[in-house]
Amino acid sequence: MALDVGDVRIGIAVSDLMGIIANPLETYTRKGDIQNDARYIIDLANSKDVSLFVSGLPLGLDGKENEQTRKTREFIGVLIGMCDIPVKFLDERFTTLSAERVLIQGNVRRENRKKVIDKVAATIILQNYLDSKR
Repeated sequence: MALDVGDVRIGIAVSDLMGIIANPLETYTRKGDIQNDARYIIDLANSKDVSLFVSGLPLGLDGKENEQTRKTREFIGVLIGMCDIPVKFLDERFTTLSAERVLIQGNVRRENRKKVIDKVAATIILQNYLDSKR
């Protein structure tokens, strides 16, 4: 399961059983309580028999960590503390831009893109991870 962790939403994607293809699952709107947000993700992961989380790591263009990186690490730290599912981080630079391009090419209207861009970004993160394992 891949996570594109943001301040307002978390994009979620899962792979097929063979770990070849990433598929968008949902965009979760955060409730403002990091524990409850993590519990939701864990419950969803358990329902999908997830064995690994792949979290996008939002680095700056220079490759250095920034405030958003810290927030993502904080959320993942809470997640790790609440479950036994391991986490791998993957550089997510340009993932949202790639997701935006995919949606534009798919003729998704601007107002609808905001609803799905996070789960599309999570799908790209997961597909990049799966491709790197081959």
